[in-house]
Amino acid sequence: MSTVIENKLASPAVAVRKKSPFKLKFDRSHVTAYLILLMFTAVYLGPLAMLVNTAFKTQASFMRNAVSLPTTLNVANFTEAWQKANFPKYMGNSLLYTTIATAIFVVMAVFVAFPIARNYVKGSGFIFTLFLIALFLPPALVPQFQLMLRLGLYNTQYGYIMLFIVNPVGIIILVNYIRSIPTELDEAAAMDGCGYFRFIVSIIFPLIRPAVATITVLHAIGIWNDLITATIYLTNQNYYPITRGLIVFQGVYGNNWPVLAAAVVIMTIPMVILFLFLQRYIISGLTQGASTG
Repeated sequence: MSTVIENKLASPAVAVRKKSPFKLKFDRSHVTAYLILLMFTAVYLGPLAMLVNTAFKTQASFMRNAVSLPTTLNVANFTEAWQKANFPKYMGNSLLYTTIATAIFVVMAVFVAFPIARNYVKGSGFIFTLFLIALFLPPALVPQFQLMLRLGLYNTQYGYIMLFIVNPVGIIILVNYIRSIPTELDEAAAMDGCGYFRFIVSIIFPLIRPAVATITVLHAIGIWNDLITATIYLTNQNYYPITRGLIVFQGVYGNNWPVLAAAVVIMTIPMVILFLFLQRYIISGLTQGASTG
């Protein structure tokens, strides 16, 4: 009897076939969409590939053909960029500015965004509108420059860091994310005797980690790649960030583009590491927004 049942189960007539939940249909619209995606991929990754390709070429091979692949990997470009252009000093300055300014900004942004999102302050809607308007306003360089001079913060590391502790984009992201958290948590915490600061640090902050990771990456990249602010407010070479240092680097080495490309590649490594470290939080935030939207 058991043999008959096994034969019936093993027969093709009663075999269970799993159907894929995804129906793959290839038509002209799909082909067009993939072609457009490939085109945008080439537009975004093309300059990056060109940069890496140039970084491994010699000056002679670059002058002969700038777009050709290197016959040999010239790693000496990275050594020259690191040793001869005061690169460790500029990199250390950028790490200092980015770390301190981003940490201060994230902490301040969370404590500012929470009462605005919950309407715990009078005129919170108007305040949020001001942050939205700030996105479209040009930077007030002249008043800001005069303020830095009068406060004695011009050409100082403290003053340069203070220029990056406000960012309306981060406030807007946090406010919209906190609004998706149920307000019942606030009432339950208040009934249990939880203090305001403890509630934000212990309950709200863990819940908004995806949003915090997003604004951390955006703010850190903005500081790391900043050039205009460093050119205006820093004149002491000992305070230069890596972007300001690359200008001096290019002046010292003339048109040695492979060495300069190697320096740019080195400059991008810390931000790539930061993104890889926080990408799972960013992706979880995006998927959570897609599931609740």
